[in-house]
Amino acid sequence: MTTKGPDMTRPAQWQDVTGPTQRQPGGASSPPLAGTPGASPRTVRPGRAWYLVALAVFLGGAAPLVAGLLGVKGQVDGFQRVPLPQGGQVTLGHNSYVLYYEAPGAASGQIPNFNVTVAPASAGARAKSLQPYAADVTYSLGSRQGRAVLTLQLSHPGTFRVVAPGAPAVAGGSDLAFGSSIAGGIAATAVTGGLLMLLGVASGITLFVIRYVRTSRRRTQTGLPMGPPPSPPAGFEA
Repeated sequence: MTTKGPDMTRPAQWQDVTGPTQRQPGGASSPPLAGTPGASPRTVRPGRAWYLVALAVFLGGAAPLVAGLLGVKGQVDGFQRVPLPQGGQVTLGHNSYVLYYEAPGAASGQIPNFNVTVAPASAGARAKSLQPYAADVTYSLGSRQGRAVLTLQLSHPGTFRVVAPGAPAVAGGSDLAFGSSIAGGIAATAVTGGLLMLLGVASGITLFVIRYVRTSRRRTQTGLPMGPPPSPPAGFEA
C-alpha cells in the first residue's frame, strides 16, 4: 500500500485556526480553541448610566429635605418671644398658637416646672384657653433648642401680657416663643425627602446586584474549558 501525501512542491494551504470555529473534512465544525471566545462580548445591561438615575432620585429627596429644614428654621426664627422669667408683651393676630419653651437642653426634655399666664393688654383682646400641648415636638436649629409646651386659643386677637411666675433663670437664657405648629412641616419634609432618598439608595443597590450577577454569568460563559485538539489538515491521513 502506498500513501499519497500532499504536493510538497507548492506552498501548503493551512486553515485559519484563530477564528471561533474550524472546518473539518465532511463539513463538521470543531469547537473553538481554549481561550477563544465563542461570541463577541456584549455590554452588560442595565448600563452604568442608570446609576445616575438612582443618584438623581436620591438627590431629589435630599433637596426637599434640606429646603424643608430651612423652611422650618425660618418659621422658628420668626416666632415672637418673651424672655424668662421677666415676661413681656406679644401681639397675636391669629386665633391659635403654640407656645415653645426655648433654653439649652430643652430639646432633650430639660424643662423646669413653672406657671404661665396670658392676659389681655389691649382693648378687645381676649384669650379663650391655655392647655398643655399633647404631642412631643422639639427642634434644635443652630443655637435654638425648643419644645412645644402649651397651646393658646384666642377669642379675639390683640396684644397680650405674658408672665411666668416661678420660672427659673437659666444659664444661657430662656424664652417663651409664640408661633404656629411646626409638626406638619417636619412630618411632610421627613416623609417626602426620606422616601425619595430611600428609593434612590434601593435603586442603586438593585442595579449593582443585577450588574454583578450578569457580569459573573458572562465571565463564566466565556471561560470555556479546553476542547479536543484540532484535526490535521486533509491529505495527511494514511
